[in-house]
Amino acid sequence: MPAGLCWPAAAALALLFLALLLALCRHLWALRWNLSRDRTSALPLPKGSMGWPFFGETLHWLLQGSRFHSSRRERYGNVFKTHLLGRPVVRVTGAENVRKILLGEHTLVRAQWPQSTQILLGSHTLLGSTGDLHRQRRKILARVFCRAALESYLPRIQKVVSWELRGWCMQPGSIDVYSSAKTLTFRIAARILLGLCLEEKQFKDLAKTFEQLVENLFSLPLNVPFSGLRKGSALSDPTLSPDSLLLDLELSGADPSGFNAGIKARDMLHEFMERAIQEKLQRTSSEEHSDALDFIINSAKEHGREFTMQELKESAIELIFAAFFTTASASTSLILLLLKHPSAIEKIRQELATHELYSQHQHCPTESCPGAGRDCKQQLLTAASDAHEDQSQPHGPTGKAELGDGRSPHFPAPLEPVCPPNSPQPRGCRCPPDISLEQLSRLRYLDCVVKEVLRVLPPVSGGYRTALQTFELDGYQIPKGWSVMYSIRDTHETAAIYQSLPGGFDPDRFSVTQPEAASRFHYIPFGGGARSCIGKELAQAILKLLAIELVTTARWELATPAFPAMQTVPIVHPVGGLQLYFHPL
Repeated sequence: MPAGLCWPAAAALALLFLALLLALCRHLWALRWNLSRDRTSALPLPKGSMGWPFFGETLHWLLQGSRFHSSRRERYGNVFKTHLLGRPVVRVTGAENVRKILLGEHTLVRAQWPQSTQILLGSHTLLGSTGDLHRQRRKILARVFCRAALESYLPRIQKVVSWELRGWCMQPGSIDVYSSAKTLTFRIAARILLGLCLEEKQFKDLAKTFEQLVENLFSLPLNVPFSGLRKGSALSDPTLSPDSLLLDLELSGADPSGFNAGIKARDMLHEFMERAIQEKLQRTSSEEHSDALDFIINSAKEHGREFTMQELKESAIELIFAAFFTTASASTSLILLLLKHPSAIEKIRQELATHELYSQHQHCPTESCPGAGRDCKQQLLTAASDAHEDQSQPHGPTGKAELGDGRSPHFPAPLEPVCPPNSPQPRGCRCPPDISLEQLSRLRYLDCVVKEVLRVLPPVSGGYRTALQTFELDGYQIPKGWSVMYSIRDTHETAAIYQSLPGGFDPDRFSVTQPEAASRFHYIPFGGGARSCIGKELAQAILKLLAIELVTTARWELATPAFPAMQTVPIVHPVGGLQLYFHPL
């Protein structure tokens, strides 16, 4: 220490030196990224901060959550740059900006998914395919969601929705709506899309195993003890890219060791699906070919392809994933927002009455339905009791799960207390009539309600892409290789094309016809472009049928002092669940 310099002064000098060093490092870090811009473009990089050397803004992002993005959007605008987990990232909001990203699939950008998702769902999926392979698979899957297919699904979906909702109403205590919605959507996916007819125990085992797979789709596939990689699970690419690591952490926050559980769940599901598919392929009756998996098999043949067993298994899992994950979220949001806005319930009832659907679509007394009665009523009570017990247990199996007893998955389904299609209704029975797509299309206000639910609480808050080449966006350059995160939620919240404020719940905003060119990318709950949700018509039909069944057969009320907060990552859902009481009308 120099003569005459006391300890406090020396400490202050050291701190000053450290502060200057850190400031210099941060300046050099920002300069490093400014110099990395594409020099063939005269456009500047987007505004924003790259944070600290190596760490970027990762710590702020992890601590602030969704507030991280909104605060920077307010400061820098709809397109801003940041640096997360070792990667330069551009966050994008706004209809025109999102339009360019979504329509630039395969040319400007490519889809980006976590490595864990690619491994667990497989390489033969629509989600994981790119370019010509993606276009070919999408053509094949289009048959699954064509109008004729949807018409064939609708009566069975209505039957499942009616059955599940009656179970909710007969339960003596409150139910966790999000958990029950997942059961509902999984039953629809398993029975209607895959044609599986399961005993109730098999159904519950299969649902728990699938939920374990879903919970670990966004886990970290790290090569550490007890992880999936260390256990050795025939992975196609065990290397971790920074892109996939960024996306894994953004979507999960899960324990890395959970990936091993996901691998086990995947293998069990593949084994189960293989038995079911083999039995399906051995059928000779064309009349039985009426589920989504049948459409896939037949459509592939029409396009000159014969799917392998591995492709069929992965397609089956992808179908359940697509129907289960987001539709359960949207169903929960629908129930929540209708509870908050009872005037919308009354308007839906009025519309149904106008179309002569409300007076007919009343709760059918179980004693009045053919084949129903005391046994059926007792089964509903038992199912409600089982559901109550299931919700008190942790979600997903804690040990080794067994899918039933290893028998063939095709068994008689539980008796459901609804009148069989086309059967004469007994005197006094007011079973819900089958509702067609044409009838659903005439329910304009109901359509507005469903659209508004998906606008206010879109199940998926955004998407990820990687720039294939340098391109312009909102006056800035997006360099090749940078990650692009586009926001569905923020785009909905900032849209200025509606007459009412974007922040409120107002289904009537969709009753005003907007020019398609002006409104197309202001409202994007199903994405857009080459990767728009191929099952969006089915998802909307499920939500409409659920809404009809709800408002005509039940009333519901909050079982907690206040409404829960909503979590938006990896999918929109109520924190701690949504506890409600359901009562029959």
